[in-house]
Amino acid sequence: MNYSVSDVLISAEQIAEKVRKLGEDIGRDYDGQDLMVIGILKGAVIFLSDLVRAIPATVEVSLDFMAVSSYGDSTKTSGIVRIVKDLDSSIKGRNILLVEDIVDTGLTLAYLVKLMHEREPRSLQICALLDKEERRRVHVPIRYRGFSIPDTFVVGYGLDYSGKWRGYPDIRTVEAAD
Repeated sequence: MNYSVSDVLISAEQIAEKVRKLGEDIGRDYDGQDLMVIGILKGAVIFLSDLVRAIPATVEVSLDFMAVSSYGDSTKTSGIVRIVKDLDSSIKGRNILLVEDIVDTGLTLAYLVKLMHEREPRSLQICALLDKEERRRVHVPIRYRGFSIPDTFVVGYGLDYSGKWRGYPDIRTVEAAD
């Protein structure tokens, strides 16, 4: 099946404002502390880049990345999580902020939260740009939420379909094309 990009769901201006607000909230919660921000590749990299710049300098931010796969070339999650790239450093005893582009069923994030807890961080919080609450199959505690969106497949601002359309500055819907 072929897909095409459709309407703008969330504008670049709305994203910028929300990222600024999330950065302020994170800065308030971690003021004077160290915080390891872990981005989930590849979709969260643009969001993460803007987010860490929005966190005040009173928070000592370090970065690491994980890459996981649960979609392949589909628009629906398989529910099977595969770690493609693990962390480069230990999180034991550290404040961790896990940054995701989108939370759908919650299966991938629940797996990552369990894995992170096994590694004994001091604290673990989740920041997600997009949340499809109506598709949730397992509960995940999202502390910092950007936008709740309907059950539609989206691209842009780092999110892709089969490696395409990450570069849009906004969030757009994807529809089947004949």
